[in-house]
Amino acid sequence: MSDLPNISEKSFIVPDAKSLEASGELMHRPRILLLYGSLRARSYSRFLTLEAARLLEAFGAETRIFDARGLPLPDDAPPDHPKVQELRDLSLWSEGQVWCSPERHGAMTGVMKSQIDWIPLSIGAVRPTQGRTLAVMQVSGGSQSFNAVNQMRVLGRWMRMITIPNQSSVAKAYDEFDDAGRMRASAYYNRVVDVMEELVKFTLLTRGHSDCLVDRYSERKEAAEDLARRVDLKAAVE
Repeated sequence: MSDLPNISEKSFIVPDAKSLEASGELMHRPRILLLYGSLRARSYSRFLTLEAARLLEAFGAETRIFDARGLPLPDDAPPDHPKVQELRDLSLWSEGQVWCSPERHGAMTGVMKSQIDWIPLSIGAVRPTQGRTLAVMQVSGGSQSFNAVNQMRVLGRWMRMITIPNQSSVAKAYDEFDDAGRMRASAYYNRVVDVMEELVKFTLLTRGHSDCLVDRYSERKEAAEDLARRVDLKAAVE
């Protein structure tokens, strides 16, 4: 470490293949939470989310879809509000997530953002999103756009999620679903299949490894320094 004078040797760990071995054999199906960003009765983001859930189940996953009706605006209710607690519990249950939003005024909807804002980066020592996989999708009323998926990618990174490379953006969504809300066969549909297949693969690949994947030098160093301060304080008091 002579060339790295600013490094704390006690907190510096060299990654190796053994450290990335899964912590126990996981036999249950991948657990995927799906969120969508509209409350309309005929909501194309909900239709797309339902289609994604069907595909995920076919790919062997277990799915839960959160209904945002009744979810208060962020900071307009205490964290123990039933809908907030439901959302946070589902996030903790999940190993991967799907976020699907309409594009409104060139951005994701407030309904979508509110759901994400209610899932904090950490709750005490628990991180409800860190290390989980994420797939992002959007629907548009006009030509194809990527504003919403790009914004959700930024949020996924901020929430320390593993956002998969593929994504779906469905243009002129009103043409892509039948009266029953089922997605018609198209190149857009094929892309959704691709995205869900990729999400399941990434979830299978990364789950069971999250303890190692999200273990960071800076946090280890901070924890060690905090422990040392508490030990010194205790010694001074005694």
